[in-house]
Amino acid sequence: MAAEWVCVQRQQDECRRYLDQFKVLDHPLKQSTITVLESRGTRSKLSTATNGIALSSSNSAAMSAAALSLDPLNIAFDGSDPLSQFAKQQATSLGKDPLSRMVAEMESVDSVAVNPTPLGHRNSAGKAKEPTNLLELDLIEPWAAHRGAILNKYTTSEKLSIVTSFLTGGETIKPQTTMSEKVKYRLEQLDDFEEGSVRQMLDLSQQEYVVKIEQLNHELVQAWNQDQRVKALKIAIQCSKLLSDTSVIQFYPSKFVLITDILDIFGRLVYERLRTKADYVHPGTREMTSLPENFTPEMVPESAKETCQNWFYKIASIRELLPRLYVEIAILRCYSFLAQDEFGLALRRLTKMIRGIGDPLVAIYARCYLCRVGMSLTLDRTYIGENLDDILTVYHTIYNGGIRSEIARHRITLNGYISLYLPALDWILQGAAILTTDNQLDDILQRCKEKKNPALLLQSMMQSFRSDFIASRATHFVQILSSISVEGLSRGQLFRLLGSILSHTPPPPEQRAAVLSSAMKTISCLGNAEEFMQCAEMWAQYTSQHFGLKEVDAFLGHVLHQMTPNRLYEQHYHELQVIVDKIVSNAQDVHGILALDNFLPLLDLFQKETIKLDVCKNVLTSYRNATSCDNAIINDPIVTNALMYISRVLNDSVNALTGEDERRQISGLICHFIGKVDFGRDFEQQLAFYVEARSVLSNLDSALSTLIHSVNRLATSTRRIVKGQHTQKTAAFVKACAAYCFITIPSIIDVRTRMELYLQSGQVALLNVCLQHADSCFEAAINLIPEVPRMVEIDGKVQSTEGFIKTFVVNFLSTLVIVPDNPTQGVLYLLRLLLDVMPRYPFEPNSSILSSIYLHVLDFLSVAAQEVYPYHIVNVISNDELYGSDPKFIAEVNELCCTVCDKLLQHLKALLESNALRAQAQLALDLFLKIITGADLSVDKMFTLTVNLWNLAVKNRNVIEPKQLVSIFLC
Repeated sequence: MAAEWVCVQRQQDECRRYLDQFKVLDHPLKQSTITVLESRGTRSKLSTATNGIALSSSNSAAMSAAALSLDPLNIAFDGSDPLSQFAKQQATSLGKDPLSRMVAEMESVDSVAVNPTPLGHRNSAGKAKEPTNLLELDLIEPWAAHRGAILNKYTTSEKLSIVTSFLTGGETIKPQTTMSEKVKYRLEQLDDFEEGSVRQMLDLSQQEYVVKIEQLNHELVQAWNQDQRVKALKIAIQCSKLLSDTSVIQFYPSKFVLITDILDIFGRLVYERLRTKADYVHPGTREMTSLPENFTPEMVPESAKETCQNWFYKIASIRELLPRLYVEIAILRCYSFLAQDEFGLALRRLTKMIRGIGDPLVAIYARCYLCRVGMSLTLDRTYIGENLDDILTVYHTIYNGGIRSEIARHRITLNGYISLYLPALDWILQGAAILTTDNQLDDILQRCKEKKNPALLLQSMMQSFRSDFIASRATHFVQILSSISVEGLSRGQLFRLLGSILSHTPPPPEQRAAVLSSAMKTISCLGNAEEFMQCAEMWAQYTSQHFGLKEVDAFLGHVLHQMTPNRLYEQHYHELQVIVDKIVSNAQDVHGILALDNFLPLLDLFQKETIKLDVCKNVLTSYRNATSCDNAIINDPIVTNALMYISRVLNDSVNALTGEDERRQISGLICHFIGKVDFGRDFEQQLAFYVEARSVLSNLDSALSTLIHSVNRLATSTRRIVKGQHTQKTAAFVKACAAYCFITIPSIIDVRTRMELYLQSGQVALLNVCLQHADSCFEAAINLIPEVPRMVEIDGKVQSTEGFIKTFVVNFLSTLVIVPDNPTQGVLYLLRLLLDVMPRYPFEPNSSILSSIYLHVLDFLSVAAQEVYPYHIVNVISNDELYGSDPKFIAEVNELCCTVCDKLLQHLKALLESNALRAQAQLALDLFLKIITGADLSVDKMFTLTVNLWNLAVKNRNVIEPKQLVSIFLC
């Protein structure tokens, strides 16, 4: 044996060093101020001094420099703080604060520009521009939002057709030089259009149709840019005539949107052209000036007015009513060039002209376009009321025999036909509700409900009127919807819409219960499971937000009653899932929801595994969100069982194909639930819950780890309550906890997790004087070391586990100091087992981890040989008391030290053979330090070994950190 290690006893005199103390009045980090007393008796202040010391100097400049040098920021900003410096620079460069600069800029713009302040801005007087039309009031949803929804909803798979003369080939344009030639050519163009130069394009798909419409739009703009005004007008006329075609009626709303987009562009081109021709001489100048935004007809030159009138004359000459209407509406804004009050007259005139359109669908969309353009021109709402009156007058024609025959010819349902009216009717009713009193809205409601089959009117009204108006009359609306005839629309659609409104704008408190009771009574009698579920989906949120557990349970009972017969729930999984999500996410008492009589039966309706998994995951997610920010605990067995049932579903869904992210998400939800269960001082019931949870959550390592940690915490709490002095009952309980952990840990797949849990459980068992359980846990942990894989993937990166092994062993050795030997196993049995097992781990050939572990073992053995150990556990007799420094025990310790030292010397030799000089020198130095601190150097062999190790380390000192050598010399 190369070493004869004899451990020495250390003299550990307790020595504490205290720093000098003195009382201070200010916080040391507090910024202070230096007051400089100048020679003339004036005072100046410098920031960032220390401890508020007042200094006096005749040289204030020198003192200022000294003070500034204390803080780098002061150097950069001349003694002021950064924000003050930035403000100073900004004020110097611009002279004003941001608001003052903004006002100055706007004043400068107002002084130079002729145009007034745009909408939403403020002029120099600080007054906002007065709105000139209804859209500027911002009380109505923009048409752009309706446009996208219409194009997405109203589609078709049938073939479409276009009648036009502008999509194939071009026209030969003759140059015209005189005004008479231009007029003659344009008349020839109109005659050519009237004589049948148009062509019909058939069998177009919806996508092809949209492309053709876009081509017409491009042709119109191109013709206008080429000064072909008549061609542009012809394109606008032909596009308008397309709106008289209802051959593919289900596509009509989308066609209306596409065509009116082109007409809007045409109207804008005409208006801008007239405005360009209307340049005038501003009073006080001789230069031509463009018209301002808010110009008056008196400012428009006569030539521009004449051109404007010519446009309206051209349009008035169109023989067909529909294109004449649409094109005039498109350029309606141009009336601003002619007269101040012309908008109102023209809008009412066009309203009366629409009465000549026989098809109610075509007529209502013409009224929609008229109202949309009118709202952008004037604040007058008279024409909107007249249009609504006309709609109500001819409303009955929607259901007459001719329309029904047309519906049958198109092979669509009455419900589908009625829904075509909704976009236009919604927009008109939105306009009618602007700046309207509740009494006026009540009058509209009364007139609408008196109509036969008023469902369409009522649905559009609920979508268009203010939600607070609907909510304040919720009881009245429920009565109306329950009693009216609903041909063409289902009663379920109406109640679904009402439920959606009341979910966001609840009725007055005194109406809420009556509204829910009456609505559910009607909804339950619909006789159609699909309609019932569509309504229940919306009313679930209203019920959970504004009612208690009793009403929510009754609501769930209605759902169960409707879905249970004939397994109807299998056809409505989506609606059921939405109902559960809304009930749980909006619940005021999530624990109470889980304890409802009808909640778990509702979950049982989900027979499809994937859907049930999503539902249970959403429930636990909502539960976590509702309880993550409070200290709420669970001690109700009903709630615990409900969450345990949900957790079982999630656990059973985990298999070998489950992704790591999914597994981590499910584990997080379940672990949160486990952490919330707390039965207070009833530790036995708490342990019983953990036992049940272990049987349920066998597929999730994280859940099992959480259970083990919880049981260890339970055992520690028991010890704290009895203050370390266990009774017979508490001793049996903590042994049961230790047995629980020892039995549960093998179910975990990850080896490293098992090792850590064995170590922690052994430490807790040792703390509770369960020595046999502690030994079993420590032994199991040691035996797992060879099973640890050398490389593992952590966060997508492959890493070595050698570092984990070292950390684990060091932690274990610190615990082993106070672990008493088992009399049946021999001296330091667990350490001998560790030394036997360690070489079986696949260390890298030149790794320093194993030698580092052996060095820590020498530290442990040095402590084990002491007469008194540095720390103990109450009621646990460690080896220092058990052996009392018996010579036989010390001899065993010395023998183990020699064995470990020999292993380190063998490793030194291996490093020499592999020419690893740096590692060899470092290991020699480390072993040298261990020997001089823990071995008896009076032994010749150990002294010789120590000298040789030091010479080896110094020989290669160039590869050792100089600071380390210096620290050794200082010691």
